[in-house]
Amino acid sequence: MRDLREASLYTSAKDGHVDCHLCAHRCRIADGHTGICGVRENAGGTLYTHIYGRLIAEHIDPIEKKPLFHFLPGSSSYSIATVGCNFRCLHCQNYEISQMPKDEKRILGTETTVAEVVEKASLSDCKSISYTYTEPTIFYEFARDTAALAKEKGIKNVFVTNGYMTRECLDGLNGLLDAANVDIKSFSEAFYKKVCGAKLAPVLQSIEYMRAQGIWVEITTLVIPTQNDSEDELRAIARWIRKTDKAMPWHISAFHPAYKLMNLPSTSAEIIERAREIGLEEGLKYVYTGNLPGLSGESTFCPDCKKPLIERFGFTINKNLVEKMKCPFCKAVMDGVGM
Repeated sequence: MRDLREASLYTSAKDGHVDCHLCAHRCRIADGHTGICGVRENAGGTLYTHIYGRLIAEHIDPIEKKPLFHFLPGSSSYSIATVGCNFRCLHCQNYEISQMPKDEKRILGTETTVAEVVEKASLSDCKSISYTYTEPTIFYEFARDTAALAKEKGIKNVFVTNGYMTRECLDGLNGLLDAANVDIKSFSEAFYKKVCGAKLAPVLQSIEYMRAQGIWVEITTLVIPTQNDSEDELRAIARWIRKTDKAMPWHISAFHPAYKLMNLPSTSAEIIERAREIGLEEGLKYVYTGNLPGLSGESTFCPDCKKPLIERFGFTINKNLVEKMKCPFCKAVMDGVGM
């Protein structure tokens, strides 16, 4: 067995068990077993991570792909992932790597150091490093160490996350994490339990705690026909976002059949556009349509004068008129970082 790294955020329990405090599952793990994520193992009363520095993916992406539209728009982000996830989403687009430890009983990845990741990001002129593709919470130790060195080099850090981390996890990232795109997959506990193997409440709590730490947060909802596409549910999500902060951008994405939900149809453009209308009706300042290029909701409009300020097609910015965080027409202040 390869040399493993002792995990953070756990305590020893009775009878050789350990209690993991990394995510909201708070797994109690017996000796010789892993938690729900499949990558943190109790060996003799010590919790180890199998994925420290074992990257399954490394890419240079536009920051808009995360999606983050109000955080350093037009910049590149060095994006990394390991295998594993603490959710079991039936519709996962990246299930081959997120569910590998559970479905295939194996853990793959290329050995990589913190310094190598930061150097590649710097040489690629990336303004940020994104911990993404799978759930970054489960490779917390490597993400934390990488984020610390990135900060020293003037590179920002981004989580693309299901939001199921604990306060202890976020405290460990305090001062290191600059932005996050968090999924609100539904506003139904029944959906979270059936489709994701999780709960809604911890996700909402994480969003609130991130914002209290000064992390820039944008929200994504993947709209799945017959599962979470009712007007009442979409309106409930929009109302929660408005209550929390109406300036928090909401990205609404279309579902395409994947993994264990191959029987459902793709989401129509009409449903995505109606969801955006609902967000605007509920008073949100920025509502975006995702992964269906060509819809008007790809662009950023001034929330005051309604003029288009950042015109996008897909992940490409065709025009950016924002001047020093302000609308050039009515001088309204735009919300975000580096707009």
